[in-house]
Amino acid sequence: MGGIFRDSNLQDKVADFSYQNDALAEMIVEAWIDPTFETQVTTRLANGTSPNAKAELEARGFYFSNPVVVTETEYNDGFHLTDPQTGIVFVIPDRSRIGTPPKHQSLLDTARLLMAITPNGI
Repeated sequence: MGGIFRDSNLQDKVADFSYQNDALAEMIVEAWIDPTFETQVTTRLANGTSPNAKAELEARGFYFSNPVVVTETEYNDGFHLTDPQTGIVFVIPDRSRIGTPPKHQSLLDTARLLMAITPNGI
């Protein structure tokens, strides 16, 4: 996949705040319960762009020139943007962090909390 390179002299910008948004939390839950959706939004083209992530974020009211969605594993393994000037990274918290909720209970609050504690978590 494009967009991944390692250079210890470069660091991606990390937001220093917690942003809560139900549309983003719902996107996380969808990625957790639908592996096909997670693959769709984390797939990048050879040039490092992610048109599927861009479309999904725009459908939720967020308009960025080059949003990139990565898994928490990719992030922890040293993901860096190809173009840190125009790109923005969102991290989907790893589904291994969640338990099984009781029947009819939503994972939305779990996603909200993990958005807050995962670096660049969406």
